[in-house]
Order: sequence, then C-alpha cells, then structure tokens
Amino acid sequence: MSHKVVMITGGAQGIGAEIARHLAKDGFDVALADLPQQETKARAVIKEIEAADQMGIFVRLDVTDQAKFKAAVDEVAQKLGGFDVLVNNAGIAKVDKIIDIKPQDLELSYQVNVFGVLYGIQAAAKKFKELKVPGKIINASSIAGIRAFPVWATYSSTKAAVISLTQAAAKELAPDHIKVNAYAPGVVGTTGMWDEIDRKMSEINGKPLGQNRKDFINTIPLGRTVEPNDIANVVAFLASSKADFITGQAFAVDGGGII
Repeated sequence: MSHKVVMITGGAQGIGAEIARHLAKDGFDVALADLPQQETKARAVIKEIEAADQMGIFVRLDVTDQAKFKAAVDEVAQKLGGFDVLVNNAGIAKVDKIIDIKPQDLELSYQVNVFGVLYGIQAAAKKFKELKVPGKIINASSIAGIRAFPVWATYSSTKAAVISLTQAAAKELAPDHIKVNAYAPGVVGTTGMWDEIDRKMSEINGKPLGQNRKDFINTIPLGRTVEPNDIANVVAFLASSKADFITGQAFAVDGGGII
C-alpha cells in the first residue's frame, strides 16, 4: 500500500475523529487540525490512529486565518512526508429564527463554514501542485445546503455556499487531476444540535419539546438519524482510489430524508 497523508480540520472529536479512525484503518497517516484547546481530545484520537499502525499528529489551526491554514498544510507535509487529502470538516451551527439572527453569529458562521473551506481549498491545491500530487479535497456541507430548513437560515446558507465552492473548485482544479467533493449529512443524532433546533422550532410552532425531533425522524425513510460512522464511510470512499473519477459532487448522507 502506498504512503498516504490526510489532514482533517475539526478532527479532535465527533465526526472529524470518526473520519480519522476510518482513514487510519485504510492506511492513511493522519493530521488532526483543530483549535489549541482541543489538543487533549486530539491526543486520545492519535492513540487510536497509532494503534492502527499509522502516524498521527496534532496541528493547531484556526481555519478562519488564511495564512495559518497554509502554514498548517506545510507543517503536515513536512512532518508526515507528503500531502494527499484534505478533509474540510470544521464547522459550526447557529440555530435561530430568521428575524432574530445576530450579525456576530452570521459573521462567525461564514468565517468558519465558508471562509475556512475556501482557505483549505486554496492551501491544499497549492500543496498538491507543488508536490505534483493528484490530491483530493473533501468538504463538509449539509442537507441544509441542498434544501434549507426553518431556524437554519444561517447554517443552510453557509452550507449551500460550500457546495458552490466545491463545484467551482472541481472545475478549476480538474486539469491538475485534483478532485473536490462534499459530504452533506442530515442531523447527527449524537450531537447537542438537536436540542437547540427542537427548542427554536417549539417557539415557532408551539409543539411540546421533543415533538419536532420525533416528527423530523418520521420523515426519514430509513427511520433514524445520522451517525458519525455513516459519514465517515462516505468520506473514506471519496478519499480512496475507488473515487478517482468523481469530482464536483455533494453526497447526501441522510437516510433518504431529502428525497
């Protein structure tokens, strides 16, 4: 198996950590890029990566800083001896009624979810070209970026922007054999985002707490919410040679919820 290196933003916990576990099992050396305060959590994930006989490192990164993103990619390539895949996984979710959206929440959401993805695309593409590697960039979107939802206006619009960036980058970078795709999860059942969505929806439609969650799950043909493993399976496929002829796509991982 040839030596492969992946960098995962927001890799210290949750979906990012699960992606790291999957890719380590697939033979990737893994760089977990996250905020400094996440280092302790990242170290625990690195132990799992090393248990899979792969190298793992932690890289401090604020994805909203373009220069630091480039420096992080340089650091990963130097320490792990290459650079093949970037997973732009870092993101935040602000939930609010559209008339109550605050400027600071809007600005932060775009800085992390949109600017951060663009800075990652730029840094990875430059490194791939420098190394003459047919690399892959895999971006975190959401089903909310495919079809907007109530109380998700800020989040939905940022994730729609990610799909547009993915498509544009795929076309521009294709001559260098760099592939750019996105994964678009539904609501992950193991995160606290559900509680805030349910509370805001209850304010809008008057349903008791918990009912909006149940109603949403009932719209999913496969009958459950998304788990990190579901998402990691798709990312692992996109990072593999099996996806070498796929670019510019956004793959919904939602049990059929937006059919």
